[in-house]
Amino acid sequence: MNQLSNILRKIDLFSLRARLTIGVAAVSILGLGSLAIWTNWTMQQFLIDSHKHNLEEISTRLPRDVEVYSEILPPEAALKNAINNLSNTKMVLWVKNPNQKIIASSNNLHRLPNSTINQLISLTEMPIKPQIYEINQHYFVLCGLSLQVQGNLLGQLVLVQDVTRDQTMFLAMVWRLRTASILVIIVMVVAITFYIQRSLRPLRQISQMTEVISAEDLGQARLYLDNAPSEVRELAQTLNTMLSRLSQSWEKERQFFSNVSHELRTPLTIIHGYLQSILRRQHLLTEVQREALETAASEAERTVRLLQDLLDVARADSGYLYFNIQSCSLNDLVAEVVEMAGQDSDRTITIESSTYPIQVKADYIRLKQVLLNLIDNAIKYSEPGTSISLKLSQQGEEGIIQVFDKGYGIPLQHQSRIFERFYRVDEARNRSTGGSGLGLSIVKTLVEAMGGSVTVRSKLGEGSVFTVILPA
Repeated sequence: MNQLSNILRKIDLFSLRARLTIGVAAVSILGLGSLAIWTNWTMQQFLIDSHKHNLEEISTRLPRDVEVYSEILPPEAALKNAINNLSNTKMVLWVKNPNQKIIASSNNLHRLPNSTINQLISLTEMPIKPQIYEINQHYFVLCGLSLQVQGNLLGQLVLVQDVTRDQTMFLAMVWRLRTASILVIIVMVVAITFYIQRSLRPLRQISQMTEVISAEDLGQARLYLDNAPSEVRELAQTLNTMLSRLSQSWEKERQFFSNVSHELRTPLTIIHGYLQSILRRQHLLTEVQREALETAASEAERTVRLLQDLLDVARADSGYLYFNIQSCSLNDLVAEVVEMAGQDSDRTITIESSTYPIQVKADYIRLKQVLLNLIDNAIKYSEPGTSISLKLSQQGEEGIIQVFDKGYGIPLQHQSRIFERFYRVDEARNRSTGGSGLGLSIVKTLVEAMGGSVTVRSKLGEGSVFTVILPA
């Protein structure tokens, strides 16, 4: 029962395969069911018509026999002899006058059980057409006709024929037909399901191919389906054209980022340098001028950093971000980074290391950039006065760096997207702290390019832990 429930939960009733299967199966069931019903009705009518023909012959012959017997016998005796002459072991006849009183009947009428006779008589109280009735597990064909002899109406002639044997054979055949129809329907539904599944396989292949295509693969990604139907091949060709256009658009966008970042970084760097030069002559400035220049210098510096981040992203996307991978001491590198970060912040930054030295394979400059970004992120998103700690360790062939903060924490639903470009957990807070949403994305890009990985573990109100793992 549980397995059936699991299977039903996995079936997508809104999928194209389910809709086609249900639709074709419904049409097949309707068609076969209608055919079976029509066959059943036709065979039943054929059985009735065959007996009806015999009854009509008897009804035609009986008046002639009555006339013949009437020449030598009284009318009632003549009618009685004529009826007995035409009846047999399976056929019963009787005649009712207009007052619904039986005036003559075949001798075998009273051989039937009284309950059967009463039901048969009750069925003939109204004019009836040939039809099969089931009475006490027996089947009878009843037919009522007007009996006229020499132009005079004697009454209603009722003919009853026992067709139990024929009807039983007929019902057995109908039961076999229904069973065969059900089996055929089941086989057809299974065959249709497999056929539709096989027919839709090219569409599933297209879905699987496109699912793994990333922005970096747009230029080389192509869909190939050799044995697919022509309509699916046309769809694949259309998707290939769309991928080519997306690749061109993506390349233009990356080139635009690269050009804008490169062209703006140089003049802004110059402007920042001039502002710093002026600020060094503070004795020539008023308080208002000094504050305005400090604000301008700070914004210029933040913009230069943003442009540098954009330039790094553009270079990484285009494959022009080069790395000088070599063995370096993780302990010394982290100590240098902590010293640099301490010059720009009044936070307490501590280092814990269980192993010395820890040698890793990395680009020395890029790894410093990664750690500075993580420390800067920890400072921005933690309360002033709280400490930042870095923990170094080595496990097997991996060097591990963990950056701990006691900040606000990251909600669970955001942790899987925190490394996406321009993704911000709190828009207002990031604007106030100067965040661009690129820092962690660049961290992930640089770490993975050096053969490592970066993860985050966080809890609201307790802080976050960013873990960088590099090959030792």
